[in-house]
Amino acid sequence: METIEIATGPGPDASIIWLHGLGADGRDFEPIVPELGLPEALQVRFVFPHAPLRAVTINQGMRMRAWYDIFELGGGPEDEAGIRASQQLVETLIAAENKKGIRSQRIVLAGFSQGGAIALQTALRYSAPLGAVLALSTYLPLHATLKKEMTEANRQVPLFMAHGLYDDVIPLARAEQSRKVLAELGYRVQWHTYPMAHSVHPAEIADISRFLVEILGS
Repeated sequence: METIEIATGPGPDASIIWLHGLGADGRDFEPIVPELGLPEALQVRFVFPHAPLRAVTINQGMRMRAWYDIFELGGGPEDEAGIRASQQLVETLIAAENKKGIRSQRIVLAGFSQGGAIALQTALRYSAPLGAVLALSTYLPLHATLKKEMTEANRQVPLFMAHGLYDDVIPLARAEQSRKVLAELGYRVQWHTYPMAHSVHPAEIADISRFLVEILGS
């Protein structure tokens, strides 16, 4: 996959694979790197991949960067084939980081909206323990299959979920339902809400920074 990579130091020993939302690309979250203000001692490689180009049903079939197709707003049938294909793409990115010397426990999967859905989809089914998941303004895809597909390796993976109180793209209630499903399956979820729509809030960035320092700084 084509990616943008930014390292915060010459010898990164941790990686954050950050997936953008529908219609954006890997450049969308490049500005987050300095905004997080991570300590100099924490050397991290940020990997921002570009989703494949595909036709998106809710956008009149226009081709754009998307991790999977969306058939209708607010739920309904899911593009299982597209979701699982993107899961495999992310697993390839994890393997590439492993080859660069980064242990899976030092890899964080992060994503916004569609990207967050794929981060959850991949991490909870991944065969090796990951460092954490950042699921921002998103929901849990293919939740009905998770109970039988979840792996023991990531039953304890730290989950940071954040959502806007006024999100009109992915309603707060949908994210809360995803949180409930995860909690019922025994996952530890750090839940945060912010006074925003379908976006990122300054207080959210500060909370993410603290979370990453806690996870990767130890």
